[in-house]
Amino acid sequence: MGMRVSVVGLGKLGACMAAAFAGRGVPVVGVDVNRRSIELVNAGQAPVPEPGLAERMGRGTDLLRATSDGGEAVLASDITFVVVPTPSEPDGAFSLAHVSAVFEQIGQALRQKEDYHTIVLTSTVLPGSTRTALIPLLEATSGKHCNVGFGVVYSPAFIALGSVLRDFLNPDVVLIGESGERAGAQLEALYRAVLDNHPPIRHMAIENAELTKIALNTFVTVKITFANMIADLCERLPGGDVDVVTDALGFDRRVGRHYLKGGLGYGGPCFPRDNLALGFLARTLGTEAPLAAVTDALNRASAPRAAARLRPLLGPGKTVAVLGLAYKPGTPVVEESAGVALALELCETGACVVAYDPLARAEAHAALGDAVALAPSLGACLAGADMVVVATPDPAFAAIDPARLCRDGHEVVVVDYWRLLADRCEGLPGVRYLAAGRSWNDDTNAAQLGRVWDGRAPAAAAPVFSAL
Repeated sequence: MGMRVSVVGLGKLGACMAAAFAGRGVPVVGVDVNRRSIELVNAGQAPVPEPGLAERMGRGTDLLRATSDGGEAVLASDITFVVVPTPSEPDGAFSLAHVSAVFEQIGQALRQKEDYHTIVLTSTVLPGSTRTALIPLLEATSGKHCNVGFGVVYSPAFIALGSVLRDFLNPDVVLIGESGERAGAQLEALYRAVLDNHPPIRHMAIENAELTKIALNTFVTVKITFANMIADLCERLPGGDVDVVTDALGFDRRVGRHYLKGGLGYGGPCFPRDNLALGFLARTLGTEAPLAAVTDALNRASAPRAAARLRPLLGPGKTVAVLGLAYKPGTPVVEESAGVALALELCETGACVVAYDPLARAEAHAALGDAVALAPSLGACLAGADMVVVATPDPAFAAIDPARLCRDGHEVVVVDYWRLLADRCEGLPGVRYLAAGRSWNDDTNAAQLGRVWDGRAPAAAAPVFSAL
């Protein structure tokens, strides 16, 4: 293939991209400001925890090296991928501070380079950022013109933490928002040689690619929130079952099954902020994006709403065990985590809250402080609990022996937001099992529904636990 690659930013995505390229025979220079990350890469070790990364690094050691000198990396490569953070601002915009610093460094290196060079921005940015802010910066610092001495492509990766390598190598679609045909063709050739599948590749204007990135994540959050709304309705209908409803909905090709599963709210480093960014973009363009705003508001209300439903069963003297603090299984990331938010809300009931996560103990402590006790093991978390809340669909929680939930002579309430334990806990002596998204009391719900159709619906819903 003959192309050489540099990757600026060796975080979870950048490190995986560098290892993937090297594993396919592409010489790669990684760049990072973290000295420890550089040392690990040069030793053939993974600089970040991500499934499969260590093994992939080992296979591409001879072709992958790391440095702190971005200029050196540019001069030693044909294509530079920029994968650095774009933190959210208070108004929902994305900061270009880190990206701009990298682009300035690239531009300075291009002054010393005669050959054409392609710069690929992968970090999430607002539409218009690349063309109006970053390309002019490259031109000013390099003394060259875009599409003459260099080309720019905006090509975001659609990945999820815990499956970054797999997602990067097997994308559903590849976006190439190109400044010109030469840069786009060069990037497509690289992707065709490296990716495991044969995804559709769409060439487009840079602004369209930038918008597609945040629009896709916003759409997914709408779908998640819709499923959570259906779950709430199912809890209030006699015989209601969100899995039955969403399973049937998913057969319709217009809807599809992905992300259509009732549970707690979404979180993580991408979904919440991309939703807010779409709203910011709309305001700056003189319009509105109310769907994004409503979705975000509903999601942020999910933890308070869940805690309110559990409040009648809690209070001083009660202990509640929260299982799952990362925003999803398989990662230690707790950013915008629904489990963390719910644990804090449950503290407001006066109950003693103990929590456990297989990977996120240190990160959770930073988010929770001393408000929630963090158990060192699953067993320690369950011991003495009056209520057990399953907040994430972690396989470790699905494998719990139901006998571990029981306490002699004491009923334990199990609230399962992902219905992991339904087959083994429903009807189990000593356990009151409440599956979120399913009717919690058919008799109460039937009576409530009857009053509605009789035209005598009360102003407020009947207490969920009144007949439990």
